[in-house]
Amino acid sequence: MTDPIADYLTRLRNAIRANHRVVEIPASKLKKEITKLLYNKGYIQSYKFEEQGPQGVIKIALKYHPVTKQPAIVHLERVSKPGLRKYTKSNALPRVLNGLGIAVISTSKGLITDKEAKELNVGGEVICYVY
Repeated sequence: MTDPIADYLTRLRNAIRANHRVVEIPASKLKKEITKLLYNKGYIQSYKFEEQGPQGVIKIALKYHPVTKQPAIVHLERVSKPGLRKYTKSNALPRVLNGLGIAVISTSKGLITDKEAKELNVGGEVICYVY
């Protein structure tokens, strides 16, 4: 596998389209941080890290609207790819859906959203867009 983050996002996207409640994803430090960020911003219901084999597994409970059954995550888009990395300065951070979505940014302060990066005045690699 050449791009584990793209695989992570694709597994989430496929599980949402199939209306699954739980999705299992092979774990890594970056995937764990993205999962924590999605949970803190309210895009997923819960998560659990399990030590299974050499790598471990992330179990993510997806979030849906109780009445309309619409998923909380409508769109996941990988921005920075292994073949073409996308970096941005603090004054040129992207706004996703005019501020309604989040951009996950890898900075020297760790993995944070575009709004937090703007407050901290740091730039970095734009990992993905979520809304």
